[in-house]
Amino acid sequence: DPARLPPGLRLDVASARAGLAIDAALARTPDDYSLRLQRSLGTGVDPDWAEQRLARELDRLSAKATGLFAQLGLPSGGIGSRFSELWQNERWLYPDDDAGRRAALADMTATLVRARTASLRAFPKAPAFCFDVAVRSLSAAEIAAGKGGYREVPARDRPGAYIVDLKQIRRRPQWTLDSVVTHELLPGHMIQLGIEALEPPHPLRLTYAAAFVEGWSIYAEQLAASWGLFASPETMLGHCHWLLFRVGRALVDLRIHRRGWSIDQAHAALVDWQGEPAYFAPFDTELARIAREPGSRAAEALAWLGIADRAPAAPHARGAYHRAVLAHGRKRLEALPHG
Repeated sequence: DPARLPPGLRLDVASARAGLAIDAALARTPDDYSLRLQRSLGTGVDPDWAEQRLARELDRLSAKATGLFAQLGLPSGGIGSRFSELWQNERWLYPDDDAGRRAALADMTATLVRARTASLRAFPKAPAFCFDVAVRSLSAAEIAAGKGGYREVPARDRPGAYIVDLKQIRRRPQWTLDSVVTHELLPGHMIQLGIEALEPPHPLRLTYAAAFVEGWSIYAEQLAASWGLFASPETMLGHCHWLLFRVGRALVDLRIHRRGWSIDQAHAALVDWQGEPAYFAPFDTELARIAREPGSRAAEALAWLGIADRAPAAPHARGAYHRAVLAHGRKRLEALPHG
């Protein structure tokens, strides 16, 4: 009886029962996209509704980006083409040398200082170790080995860090990096994963509530925007681009598997919507993964929107909501609180 269990074990049991029931159904109908979407996200998600919700978000972000481009003197052209133009602007590109990488790291560290101050105010009851985090660059040995960026989750006995990949630094304009800090560090993964590590979920919950982790950190980028951390038009465009990346790959996930889109159609749509790929997710690589893993990218974006849509409108009420969302680790959509 889950009601007789402590909250973390209750989440384990509910997640396991829901996920195993979906896997049993998938054994009978392995091509059921709705079941694949719900496997790591939560039950009761209608793919038609999901596509409409994501399309509305795409329109909202595109309209926001249009206004920001106008502020930067780029009033015409498609969203994707204007992002590509901004991507090539030398004003925001770092030199491809040690000095350029040090400058990028210094800029990210300065953003982290601001994000830490704001996060401490917004999450006063979070464990102190969650805020003991830093941003570092890959070592020479890691670069030589071809390693990408990765996280070291903080704990009571050790600080956390995001080790950023700056190998192809000319593909990482300055205005794109503030959102990386808020997603990977604070208030993103380091708070959520740090809290979760205090009460590690059962492996089945890790599987059947997997979309939550990215969902929280995408939501964290929105929190940072609401706090004013993306103060200039270009850094707010960086924030919009990261969200367009999340929404775009979710939509092509749905449309490849439910609308019969070809990979070429999906590629053209991503170019139109965001112009440039995310640093770690080239279009061709990402589309190949989406084709192999139906529902995975849509689930992550819908986890974010599920958290955002349930959040209370009044800022003063969000603290209690965030504590409930993060308490006892990751959750399936049906276990999220309503603010």
